[in-house]
Amino acid sequence: MSPTRTISSDALHEASQARERLQREGDVPHGVLREEIDASWRRSLGHGLDCHRDNDQALEGRASIELLLENNRLLLDAATPDLDYLAQRQGHDGLIILANADATILSVEGARERLRHSSLEDITLGACWSEAARGTNALGTALVEGRATQIDCGEHFLERLSPFSCTSVPISSPQGTLLGVLDLTREGPLAGPRESLSLLNLAACHIEARLFAASYPGQVVLAFHSRRQYLDSPWQGLLALDLEGRILALSSPACQLLGAERERLLGRRCEELLGARGEQLLGRLHTGAIGSLQTSKGEFFYKVLQAPLRSHAVAVPARTPARAGQTPPNLEALAGNNPRYARALRMARQGLLNELPVLLLGETGSGKEVLARALHQSSARADKPFVAVNCAAIPEGLIESELFGYREGAFTGSRRGGMVGRLQQAHGGTLFLDEIGDMPLALQARLLRVLQERKVAPLGAGEEQDIDVALICATHRDLKRQVEDKLFREDLYYRVNGISVRLPALREREDLGELAASLLAKLGAPGVQLSDEFAALLGEYHWPGNIRQLEMVLRTALAMREEGERCLGLEHLPDSTLDELSAGERQPCGRIRENELELIRQSLDRHQGNVSAAADALGISRATLYRKLKQLRN
Repeated sequence: MSPTRTISSDALHEASQARERLQREGDVPHGVLREEIDASWRRSLGHGLDCHRDNDQALEGRASIELLLENNRLLLDAATPDLDYLAQRQGHDGLIILANADATILSVEGARERLRHSSLEDITLGACWSEAARGTNALGTALVEGRATQIDCGEHFLERLSPFSCTSVPISSPQGTLLGVLDLTREGPLAGPRESLSLLNLAACHIEARLFAASYPGQVVLAFHSRRQYLDSPWQGLLALDLEGRILALSSPACQLLGAERERLLGRRCEELLGARGEQLLGRLHTGAIGSLQTSKGEFFYKVLQAPLRSHAVAVPARTPARAGQTPPNLEALAGNNPRYARALRMARQGLLNELPVLLLGETGSGKEVLARALHQSSARADKPFVAVNCAAIPEGLIESELFGYREGAFTGSRRGGMVGRLQQAHGGTLFLDEIGDMPLALQARLLRVLQERKVAPLGAGEEQDIDVALICATHRDLKRQVEDKLFREDLYYRVNGISVRLPALREREDLGELAASLLAKLGAPGVQLSDEFAALLGEYHWPGNIRQLEMVLRTALAMREEGERCLGLEHLPDSTLDELSAGERQPCGRIRENELELIRQSLDRHQGNVSAAADALGISRATLYRKLKQLRN
């Protein structure tokens, strides 16, 4: 962008004369305005706007405003921290504005009352400030130009806006498309234009980083640059990697740093660009960590914005039917040496085959989605889609459109062509609703109706469509308690709770060695074993993160081994991991022993000695309760 100048009273007079000539001659006079402003004025004229009159834009109705905010919730959530910060820094004499890609205002912070009398009463939620609607203005022009824009006093197309100056910076999605724009508007000429631009650029950088993390919740998100001091700056590159080390998304600065267009980089493995194998890189990543890599482009410094988590919504492509002689996945193998759990899994499979819903209960990280996929693959629908939706990971305002989809034009900001909802994507296959206990009450009512009638109507569509899905739900919450507390609908509880399976926590399982061997095979190291010291340390840890945490510990150890090593020992663990495993060893003695025994006694008393009921209330199996009683009394 060309350097911004401060407009003098003479320049304001020139701009006023330019408008008069425009009004009189019907064209923009040459040589009076800056190049980009001249181009914008000509576009404004082409939209049929009159610089002396504002075509009043009807504001959205209240219902449309609510839909607008709901369907831009991802952008709003990502921007909120920086909107608050900017309001504190610049809001005493200006307006901080966030708009979507259509230039429709989503948020206004700052001196709204002070500027309301100054011809800015139409800067409000739902108002469109595109060039086509308002002529040259930094917010709308930045979206047209696709770059940061500053407009000084007198440079707006509409004469009533002449007393104001504004600075706008676009916000891009992980795929490089424009999502919105951040704007600072003040009365009077631009003051400290470089400072204002730098401040908004930095805020947009933070927002885009949060959007990266929100768009890839199950993946790795990195910021990187060839100069360490440029991390957390608008010039850092952003990179999303899957758990195999493949590149899923890049920001525009990332493409510039890597010297290639986005299309050529997507899908490539990180070792081709970052000089480290996927498992090596992933093994040393921890949120907030800063490190460096030697690449063909030189040294890159990186900062981990997000370490691996599960994806919130993944559609698994249909696989080909099993050939004759092949057997479905052995669910009993997932149960290890726990016969009660194995029986529950057999019943769940049988229930799913007979169109009964399955409810999986267990702590976070205990393998609920893995089990759901195994149940799907063991069902008659194995060659149909498996669609997973994490109800806790999607912003509340987006869950409805994610589940039910919408038609084009259903609301302001809707995607061209509409969107097929997860329920329709799962038609013929299996829908997995993870963390259903976190679903908003209002949405529970609509889901109940869909499950009862087996029909779904996307937002903005009058007609209903038949759906045929097998349903598996999961939660770490106590749904019975939530029903009592009016946080979960009782009728929906009985609709989803056909066959209930409680997954044991990792600390309750007695097959830790077999499970570790299975995970090592999954991670591509089937012949690798654990040393006795390593296995003993794993056996004494309490595993608050359950199987997911164990997998990450093993992944880290594998990344640290030398080529050809077949045994993992304590020397393969970073000090931070070793300290955590050592500090968290189980200690069934002293105060912990007393507290655990007291909890068991209280549960048995509440259930009049009924061991099964007491075990269910504690979230453990009956066999585990007996074993704990024996251990604690010795």
